[in-house]
Amino acid sequence: MKLHQAGRVIVLTTIAIIVIATVCYGFFLANLWWVNLLVYAVLLVVGTLVIRFFRVPYRIINKVEDGVLSPADGTILSVGPAFEYEYFKDERLKISIFMSINNVHVNSYPIDGVVEYIAYHPGKYVLAKLPKSSVDNEHNTIVVSKNDHQKVMFRQIAGFIARRIISYPQIGDQVIQGDEVGMIKFGSRVDVFLPLDVQVAVAKGDKVVSKKTVLAYF
Repeated sequence: MKLHQAGRVIVLTTIAIIVIATVCYGFFLANLWWVNLLVYAVLLVVGTLVIRFFRVPYRIINKVEDGVLSPADGTILSVGPAFEYEYFKDERLKISIFMSINNVHVNSYPIDGVVEYIAYHPGKYVLAKLPKSSVDNEHNTIVVSKNDHQKVMFRQIAGFIARRIISYPQIGDQVIQGDEVGMIKFGSRVDVFLPLDVQVAVAKGDKVVSKKTVLAYF
């Protein structure tokens, strides 16, 4: 396991603030032992959560030739047909994944292929669990094409707490299933759009793992 490069400054800043706060509290404000214990516990929890959020666990990619791997850790919010208005402009199978603050937030490519489309959209920060967040919230859309039939669109969506989407691909990039796309900071959502004739392998409420869980088969 390692620390994501996008979180290094935040983690170091958080640790510095915690150290300074701990020293200042100890010198100037320390009082009852149980109050001291509570304050130190809160500082420890905050520091742990920030470090944990930017963790990047080592995983062996579950390569599946005709499979679509989950691009994110989280819980399946919904699976079903939906009109895709941005790129395909037709009916697609939409799989929505909610990423809580406890999940690993690094995103990965669901299939091998070429990056065919990228579009960043500024927007609101409503709760990521709400269906309207897919359109209204800040989001980044990526389409990866393996061939004319095997194309996957996935959308990184900022949530109520998340305020920044990090995305590395460029149009024309040749990408590999399971490689890193980027990340969304502090709680978010990823929507995946597939052809209607795929064989779905997950259902609402399922827990999924990036690089590992197969969402569907072409």
